[in-house]
Amino acid sequence: MQAPTFPYRCYALISRRQIAANYQNVRAALGPAATVLGVVKANAYGHGAVEVSRVLVSEGAQWLAVSTVEEGVALREAGLAVNILVMTGFLRYEWDALREHSLTPVIHSLEDLAALGALAHAASKSIDYHLKVDSGMHRLGTRAGVTEILAAVQSARHANLTGLMTHLASAADYTTPQTDQQAERFARIWEELRTAGVHPTYVHMSATNAIAYGRNAPWLTMARPGHALYGYVSPARGNAPSPILSVQPALTWKAKILAVKDIPEGAQVGYGGSFRATQPMRIAVVAAGYADGVPHRLSNRGKVIAAGKLAAILGTVSMDLTTIDVSHAPHLRPGDEVTLLGREGEVSLDAQQMARQAGTISYSILCGIAARVERIYM
Repeated sequence: MQAPTFPYRCYALISRRQIAANYQNVRAALGPAATVLGVVKANAYGHGAVEVSRVLVSEGAQWLAVSTVEEGVALREAGLAVNILVMTGFLRYEWDALREHSLTPVIHSLEDLAALGALAHAASKSIDYHLKVDSGMHRLGTRAGVTEILAAVQSARHANLTGLMTHLASAADYTTPQTDQQAERFARIWEELRTAGVHPTYVHMSATNAIAYGRNAPWLTMARPGHALYGYVSPARGNAPSPILSVQPALTWKAKILAVKDIPEGAQVGYGGSFRATQPMRIAVVAAGYADGVPHRLSNRGKVIAAGKLAAILGTVSMDLTTIDVSHAPHLRPGDEVTLLGREGEVSLDAQQMARQAGTISYSILCGIAARVERIYM
């Protein structure tokens, strides 16, 4: 059956059913003991935070994770009533919005914890938070020892420690001991806090790759899948076990052909004439460029799918246009579609393949699909 087409120059189809299936596969890989914190930051990795959140909640998710207070407020204003964790904390001027919309901040330093406690006390409002420990990634999180942490937690009387977390830097890399070292440090801090009488409900360090490769320790009570919800697990490095998680991409990206023309041998294509035809060719100009999210680095090296076959990108990717080789498909006309991400018949391109061609990562490809690319939910 022919896939549906839509009256947009460039659009992304997002499968609610596939996102739901990916969530349930994550749920099964974790087992019943861990709470799933669905990561919908960065507009759900380009998939649309509100729509994806609604799918996750309908599948049973009780927690969502965003990066900023602004992202959390947008979900509240869309009617999402579940718990929302703001993973990069908050700035002081965001306090009123944080409190008004019942968002749970991640606290990254003991100074910020003291400030949170003072703000909550001044507002006569108790507030929950998760404390992040820097276990070795050396990005966000406190490096303080347990004695200092305990003192800060006890001093912030109007702030309730409900979660303890860290972030793994190399969960899919088995050529380094970093993940084991981070897990050991985090477990030691957690055990010492528990011995001292501190018992946060949620203890978490595992994102997609740790879940996929079975690195979610049994004492953890929460996990933070992000990339997996959208259909991706990073390939492992080194002597890794087989992944225990199977997911499939939920997004297909299409664009219309605007023009088709025949060019002679020697013709130069695009800005700077960076491609020169070695023989007569048929080319098509596609309504998607780097302003839509097609990486500029795909110039003369990337591919799309046209008429069920891979078609090379010719010349420089422009802001709004990309030129491709359609010599294999003389029947293509303006208005026909090509696939930037997705499948046509037996041929497929996913974000990891595009990322390899562009010298980047699949996260960047998905998050880079611009807002002007229409999202259609199936």
